[in-house]
Amino acid sequence: MAAAPEDHLAEDLARLAELHGVATSYRPAPDRTVPVPASAVTAALAALGVDATGPPPERAALAARERELRERLLPPTVVRWAGAEPPAALTGLPAGTVLRVVTEQGEDREGIADLPPGVHRLTATAPDGRTGEARLVVAPDRLPAPPGRSYGLLVQLYSLLSHRSWGMGDLADLAELAGWASRTAGAGFVQVNPLHAAVPGAPTDPSPYRPSSRRFPDPVHLRIEDVPEFAYAGDRERLNGLLERAGRLRAAVLDKGALIDRDAVWELKREALEVVLAVPLGPGRRAAYDAFRAAHGQALVDHATWCALAEVHGPDWHRWPDGLRDPRSAATARARSALAGRVEFHTRLAWLTDDQLRAAQRTAREAGMPVGIVHDLAVGVHPAGADAWAQQDVFAAGMSVGAPPDAFNARGQDWGLPPWRPDRLAATGYAPYRELLRALFRYAGALRIDHVMGLFRLWWVPAGSPPTEGTYVHYDADAMLAVLALEAARAGAVVIGEDLGTVEPGVREALQRRGVLGTSVLWFERDWEGDGRPLPPERWRADCLATATTHDLPPTAARLTGDHVELRDRLGLLGRPAAEERAEATADAAEWLALLGSLGLLDLTAAGPPGSDEEEEIRAVHRFLLRTPARLIGVWLPDGVGDRRPQNLPGTWDEYPNWRLPLADREGRPVPLEELVASPRLRGLLDVLREDRPPGG
Repeated sequence: MAAAPEDHLAEDLARLAELHGVATSYRPAPDRTVPVPASAVTAALAALGVDATGPPPERAALAARERELRERLLPPTVVRWAGAEPPAALTGLPAGTVLRVVTEQGEDREGIADLPPGVHRLTATAPDGRTGEARLVVAPDRLPAPPGRSYGLLVQLYSLLSHRSWGMGDLADLAELAGWASRTAGAGFVQVNPLHAAVPGAPTDPSPYRPSSRRFPDPVHLRIEDVPEFAYAGDRERLNGLLERAGRLRAAVLDKGALIDRDAVWELKREALEVVLAVPLGPGRRAAYDAFRAAHGQALVDHATWCALAEVHGPDWHRWPDGLRDPRSAATARARSALAGRVEFHTRLAWLTDDQLRAAQRTAREAGMPVGIVHDLAVGVHPAGADAWAQQDVFAAGMSVGAPPDAFNARGQDWGLPPWRPDRLAATGYAPYRELLRALFRYAGALRIDHVMGLFRLWWVPAGSPPTEGTYVHYDADAMLAVLALEAARAGAVVIGEDLGTVEPGVREALQRRGVLGTSVLWFERDWEGDGRPLPPERWRADCLATATTHDLPPTAARLTGDHVELRDRLGLLGRPAAEERAEATADAAEWLALLGSLGLLDLTAAGPPGSDEEEEIRAVHRFLLRTPARLIGVWLPDGVGDRRPQNLPGTWDEYPNWRLPLADREGRPVPLEELVASPRLRGLLDVLREDRPPGG
């Protein structure tokens, strides 16, 4: 029986989608397949420049794509892993095809033998005269491994105020914490939140995961007094006045219960920097600044131009005058010239921040940290920001990154971040991705990649549609991993992937194969394929960062006492009766404590209900983490002082002060850095981690 015309049309669309890496269904569980709406498939294809709005254009696009794949000699990007056989893209070439390579260093070679690591230009010439060009990524087999086992501190930098910072934690505070943690507590790393440049405005989006730019850091983290030119700045009266105002801002947070006000902090620092940057650079500093500008090239020019234009026209480039929406237009060039002073100002800010970031890493390593500062790479950028403006050609217009419905969120998620186009990345030899990694690795001992599954696929949500009506779009994971391995190896940096939640089969295995560490959080580590009970330590994976909690989860004290349920209940965030949530939370904590007791890590005979001796219970949790084979053990710094408040409560906006809370003790009293390092409670916890316990010992 012949198929109905509708079936043929569906097959054409499905085939077209497959050839462009767009999913027509997904599997949230091994035994369940969910089809995605045809509208989502059509919208994703349109964002990739493919017209699938009806049968004729679908058929034409399908024929064109099949012809392109059939006739081309090479794909846009080819990966060669060190020590591996040549890839199929090369072994499948017609017999007699001649390969020529121009290396990154400009050397012209015939053949692909003994090529150095790098991204090279490859040309193939077939016997019939056809030619093809590609970028050839030659990558080391694996990423660098951590230099031995170590533990470290996890902290949201803005929350780490000292008596010297201006109302929020800064890079000097980070350096101080790293030096102290290494020299007195034996820590091997400090992991921080993303420090990417934010979209300016009042109020600024406080989330560090919706930045204006991922490539350039935010100058709000600068310690103004540590800028060398500060000592020579004129108008001391004005600077002294700003220092006094900064002191009042700091005191409001530390002594009066105020929330961290990032906008107020930046306003003071911006005004101070206007004075400081009027000081001419000395010869050595000028040479360093010129080298920074040369290293970042057009990307830095674009970033500084966007910042200058945003001061005049507002922070959303979609609302700028027509000519300025194009970074390469004549109008933008004229505006850049007219605003040259402001462009120079923002260029200097990027350099100064990079300089203090590298200084923090230097301090960490000189103090003996084998890893140092672990920076966090957000999954995307704000659609109104600098990167989205400067790189419009590689972002998918009209699409947003999110997540499909799952057991924790039946409505799915829309994160409001435009995704990179996989076809454009491949066509450029992954240049935007390479340059991003290279910029971050300048000052990172390790890099945490948020939602690392995005190297394989991302859930694209069409503009105006709910997240339930999106679809997965696939990336060339082999190329994404190869570029990551190449740049990490050049920097000698470790990479940690945040792989929590639903993960496509084979992804964790592929990441492990290439040396990307995973993330394992205590409360999620259960025998999900067996009896569902807490996973004993010897069954945890070794290639991971093991922690008790994260910035998006309740601190350990709140988890043990059930305070996190009470918080969500007060905010109306529970999806079922509070009594049921409390009962489940109590049972969960009791089950974990029972396991700790059975392993001899906690004396249950002297213990009361969960949370009655929270300090000892938290120490026992970390003794458990030491029993696992995990290569890295992370300590959420608020756990060291008993803070019960999550830094971010997903699903809230105005209801909860996300990303604005200072580090505090169990009573909610802010704890400045100077008191933190003297805390007997924190020292007691770190003493546990200093013990040299072999895995399973």
